[in-house]
Amino acid sequence: MNRRQLIKQAGFATAAFAMSRDLFAANTSVFTQSTFIDEWIYLGSNENPHGPSKAAREAMSKALLSTNRYQWKESAKLISALAQPHRLTDKNILLGAGSSELLGLTTLFASFKKGNIIAPDPTFRLWTTAAQHMGLQIKWIPLTEEKDTDLTAMHSAIDSDTSMVYLCNPNNPTGIPIPDQELRDFIKAVPSHVIVLMDEAYTEFEDIPSTVPLIDEFPNLVIAKTFSKIYGLAGARIGYLLGNEKIIESLGNLQPWQNAGPSAVSVAAALASLQDQDFVTYCKTENAKNRAIYHQGLADLGLRHTPSTTSFSYFDTANYPGNFVATLEQNKIMGARSFEENSTWMRLSIGTTEEMKQVVSALKAGS
Repeated sequence: MNRRQLIKQAGFATAAFAMSRDLFAANTSVFTQSTFIDEWIYLGSNENPHGPSKAAREAMSKALLSTNRYQWKESAKLISALAQPHRLTDKNILLGAGSSELLGLTTLFASFKKGNIIAPDPTFRLWTTAAQHMGLQIKWIPLTEEKDTDLTAMHSAIDSDTSMVYLCNPNNPTGIPIPDQELRDFIKAVPSHVIVLMDEAYTEFEDIPSTVPLIDEFPNLVIAKTFSKIYGLAGARIGYLLGNEKIIESLGNLQPWQNAGPSAVSVAAALASLQDQDFVTYCKTENAKNRAIYHQGLADLGLRHTPSTTSFSYFDTANYPGNFVATLEQNKIMGARSFEENSTWMRLSIGTTEEMKQVVSALKAGS
């Protein structure tokens, strides 16, 4: 290759970097709002409409230049950054490509003892198909009339064949947190040979107490967390588990390459996001405000809703005079869906202020 060709290729590389930089940092404001070129409003997957933050986008852009190298050092930095606030060690943390992968990994570990899993109904179910393929029976425990997680019924369902109990706190799709002391008492009452898998994807939206402080006391406790929600990195696919050193080691041994699931770009975004508390505060404030806008709209329409503390709302459409889903879709709003068979209760994610105002306006016009 001659000098002219080298210069030409260097020019292409520079242009490519500039393009990637502009794609990640086109908006110079601290906070951004995601848009779609088809002009539809998507409110079905509890995604953060404001993220990723500017700091995360800049970190991802820089990380592109180093993706020819493995992310060992940066992953180690992230693990330490996650461990320190909880006064844990690096051996208490396991990284994965999103918390969903890690929920599946924990389920795989639980399947070594053939038997059953106890879980509330409805709840987050992405991991359940894999569990059934692994030969595990799932005992679904209905929520209470108030849509609360029924811990008493879940505890009563545990038997000698139970290998794992799954809890999402706050629960998805209801958005209702489990009272802290009740949750602690429940974990204490679960037999030590039964894994307690806590899915804490949404605790940050209202500072719901985490069960992380219980890790030392309960070696059977595994906690899944994610960067998909409050940090706005759903597409980056990065999450982590926290637990006793022994169980984290056992789970890590099931990964073909321990802690290597997230890419260098995703790890860089996660590190930057942890340091950007202004963005987290902004997202919490905006989410609470926009959830209130939607809940007021539901109240105006005479529709009940749960006291959600998350980035989504669970509500009863029984008294809506028209077709709730069709009304929204006619206004290019997608996402409302049911999680209970033959039920009028539905979930909708919380978007931006303008999006939630459009939702309320469309529903009132269609009523």
